[in-house]
Amino acid sequence: MTAFLCIALSPVLAKPAIVYFATQNLIEQGKWEKQGNQKNRELVNAKSPIPYFLGRQLSQTPLSSRGVSSPTSYSLFPLKSQASQTRSLVEQGKILYDTGQFTEAVKVLQQAATVFRASKDELREAMTLSNLSLADQQLGLWVEAEEAIAQSLKLLQSEENTGTSSQRLQIIAQALDVQGQLQLSQGHAQTALTTWQKAANIYQQLGDRVTLTRNRINSAQALQALGLYLQANKTLNEVQQTLTSLPDSLLVATGLRSLGNVRRVVGDLNVSRLVLGKSLAVAKRVQSPKAIAEAQLSLGNTARAQQDTEAALQYYQQAATVSVSPITRIQAHLNLLSLLLEKKENKNVLALSSQIQSEISNLPPSRTSVYIRIKFAKSLTQLKEKTSIDSPSWLNIAQQLSTAIEQAQSLQDQRAESYAQGSLGELYEKTEQFSDAQNLTEKALFIAQSINASDIAYQWQWQLGRILKKKGNIQGAIASYNVAYNTLQSLRGDLVAFNPDVQFSFRENVEPVYRELVKLLLRSPQGGINQDNLKQARNVIESLQLVELDNFFRSACLNPTQELDPVVDKKDQQAAVIYPIILPDRLDVILKLPNQDLRHYKTVIAQDDVENIIEELRKNLLDVSGTYQVQQQSQQIYDWLIRPAQTELAKSGIKTLVFVLDGDLRNIPMAVLYDKQQEKYLVEKYAIALTPGLQLFDPKPLQKLRLNALIAGVSEKRPVEGREFPALENVPRELKEIQSEISKSKELLNQKFTELNLQKQLQTNSFTVVHLATHSEFSSDPEKTFILTWDRLVKVKEFDNLLRVNDKNRSSSIELLVLSACKTAEGDKRAALGLAGIAVRAGARSTLATLWSVEDSSTIDVMSEFYRQLKAGVNKAEALQRAQLAVFAKDNNPYLWAPYILVGNWL
Repeated sequence: MTAFLCIALSPVLAKPAIVYFATQNLIEQGKWEKQGNQKNRELVNAKSPIPYFLGRQLSQTPLSSRGVSSPTSYSLFPLKSQASQTRSLVEQGKILYDTGQFTEAVKVLQQAATVFRASKDELREAMTLSNLSLADQQLGLWVEAEEAIAQSLKLLQSEENTGTSSQRLQIIAQALDVQGQLQLSQGHAQTALTTWQKAANIYQQLGDRVTLTRNRINSAQALQALGLYLQANKTLNEVQQTLTSLPDSLLVATGLRSLGNVRRVVGDLNVSRLVLGKSLAVAKRVQSPKAIAEAQLSLGNTARAQQDTEAALQYYQQAATVSVSPITRIQAHLNLLSLLLEKKENKNVLALSSQIQSEISNLPPSRTSVYIRIKFAKSLTQLKEKTSIDSPSWLNIAQQLSTAIEQAQSLQDQRAESYAQGSLGELYEKTEQFSDAQNLTEKALFIAQSINASDIAYQWQWQLGRILKKKGNIQGAIASYNVAYNTLQSLRGDLVAFNPDVQFSFRENVEPVYRELVKLLLRSPQGGINQDNLKQARNVIESLQLVELDNFFRSACLNPTQELDPVVDKKDQQAAVIYPIILPDRLDVILKLPNQDLRHYKTVIAQDDVENIIEELRKNLLDVSGTYQVQQQSQQIYDWLIRPAQTELAKSGIKTLVFVLDGDLRNIPMAVLYDKQQEKYLVEKYAIALTPGLQLFDPKPLQKLRLNALIAGVSEKRPVEGREFPALENVPRELKEIQSEISKSKELLNQKFTELNLQKQLQTNSFTVVHLATHSEFSSDPEKTFILTWDRLVKVKEFDNLLRVNDKNRSSSIELLVLSACKTAEGDKRAALGLAGIAVRAGARSTLATLWSVEDSSTIDVMSEFYRQLKAGVNKAEALQRAQLAVFAKDNNPYLWAPYILVGNWL
């Protein structure tokens, strides 16, 4: 598990990778502002970019050096004494901004803008107002930021402006970049994208490749926020090519580092490390210790996200050694400290924490120093919780946070103050000083709400709920949790700006809000749980399924389409939906029967015990001789999930069970659950389907479906992308059997099964079924979730582009995607999340897949019988049930018939 800050929640959306506060080429400085109250995560290189002042770059660097003709007589700063003083104000504002003193920067920039306005110097006034907008944005002053940038653009676009054409266009473009940042920060990704495109057009007109490159990195992040992963990826690839084609410079080193950090944010860890390595190489060639240290710090963060602990340690140590900046050195030491805490190297932790304590005491007040103190306090808290060491004391940790609060207040930085107040409240929560904890948390929440910082507010709403629960105020706790949940729901589209190792940060900082709320809602007071609480608990679990997939894709690209109850009340009145919910001390189940109230039952059992039984069952399922053990373990799960509902299921005439599975339960097939009393597996009694949530799939019956299949596979041994995939000798026969059942089909076998050929077929023909008999693997990491074509691995994020039809005159949905030779990644407890990811990303109404690959003739038997039943008019869930039972009749070994699961539309 990594130990640096991960979820990068911005005020509303992730900030662009690089913004423009003119003076230096590209300035990056780690900001915790968008990361929230997270334990032992990355303080730096989140990367919420730091803009640079408009103006200074243009005055110090001849425009001709950036491909723009510039009259030598033009200066962007006044030449007379008053103008010189005003220029000093702008420089002072830049220094204050760079050091995190945003309130003071605002005051100074307002003075400068007033002077420029009095002298009717509209060009300089406009630049100053753009910079003022950036400082306002840092403080969460959105109205003021909007007013400043609108006024800047109005001045720049006025006919009275006397600046030369190329210079005025350059400043307009940079102002548009600032406006784009504001729009993205407020959640308007599409508008930001349009604004940045306007700026890009100007940069292209001016021939300014360098600034255009920065602009395109911003645009890529907006595309990512919109869920347009492929377009974002294409843009980043083009940016990378541009940067590597430029001669070595500090600009190139910093640009590559920014690009590498963005790659890490969107989950492209291998590419991130490659690009950051190039940044480091350039930094070394231009002999910039600052750029070297920052590249090493970023490399450490990416290595850590890849769980390459030793490499991360080395990069952090190197960054701390090389850095000439105290801030970068402390940041490297803090990340190193949290990594040592993970490794339980307590002796080294103590030595390093003493060194950090000394370094922090010398930092001047700034937002960065506030966040450093908060980060340090959290690491010390973790040290106290994991060891019996007396030093540091709780009082010493509290003093760090008190100093952070004082500094934030002196800076008039409300965002930083909210973090500091809330973090001290969290510390008091841990030491069970609940009244003080509540007081501080309420203060932090009030500040966050006053600046509309929902990304911070939800954390304090959640924290307040925890505190109220511990104080025994259950109704108050539920109310606070509900507010936190609603805030997270409103932020859902903004939870795409995740940083390295997103899964773990998600599990620590988002997922618990959902699960703890469900636990409160499902408490059993006298008289039982009311329907309102049951419905709310079910809604929360459905929502959790959705945000888990958002987290998996780093993109909020899934839109709920359904109300829950009509799915079974009207569309399939012989189906029941079962929601198992794994909580720390029990297993709850919510049951939805057609046109009836929700039902609830539970088993008191520790989560570890549940997960151990599931893990053992999974192991035995992969053992062809483990049938007895499978029955022993699966009957326990049957008793938890099914037995309490047996009578109601029978009374309601249920034929199909639809599971919305939770946690480790996704790694086992429900078909194998064993009823010891009747000596029957669940598949012998019911048709079975899975769904990541009823909100995502619209179940519709296939009325007189004309089966038209594209069937493809790889049967030969293939070395692809550094991996050896063994031969699947039964694939040719499997495809032939399918063709015998579906006369209208097109085959792509071996060399013919390429990504290009697959796309061509899907673009030119209307297929209802796509059947892929090739190696596929599911993982909790989207980079490790793929299908094998003849010559490459197609990753899950590419599935929507690969399988969705682009012809608007035809239906874009494939009815059924079949993956007959797939498996879940070994040792990955959340691997089945990748299967859900494939199901929703491919755009097919239903996905039939396997949890483990069975290279046996039984696969052919299951598939051919499944298509035979579909052709006869049976719905998909019943067709799969009958196909599995056909194999079961020949050999009842679960290894052969159990791995098949149907995800999505079961009708």
